[in-house]
Amino acid sequence: MSDFFKFEADFVDSLRCIPMQVRFKLDNCGVKLKLSHWHQFTEQERQTLVEMPCMIREECQNYREFLQNLIIDKTGTAASEFPVEDNPPWMNEKEIPDVTQIKAVECDVDITVEQWEKLTPLQRFALIKLSRPSHENKNFYPAIQEFGLV
Repeated sequence: MSDFFKFEADFVDSLRCIPMQVRFKLDNCGVKLKLSHWHQFTEQERQTLVEMPCMIREECQNYREFLQNLIIDKTGTAASEFPVEDNPPWMNEKEIPDVTQIKAVECDVDITVEQWEKLTPLQRFALIKLSRPSHENKNFYPAIQEFGLV
């Protein structure tokens, strides 16, 4: 799972921002990683976080422990944690979250359930994250283009 989205192309070479696949893993393991923490990691440490698996329970626990140890090593303090959702919305192929539908309508796009089902969990995760009002949304339309939804 070390492929990056095209809409991330402006920063993935240097990994100066946290890529979606790492953000996906953070939600899977329940760690709130700050960009300031990310910037303290070496390029190899960032690459390890990109490449390390984090889907099944044991992988998520290993990822969380590795990440927390890395943060403690760099900052002296662990990152905050949050509960991991049992059934996160990006794993639901049958229901498009309202926030994502609203953002799509703002972009004059109609995402169907059939299209949603064909997306990977990571793609659905990206669209959900990019459609939240608290997120910079400039990559939402490029993402839906990349995912073949327009």
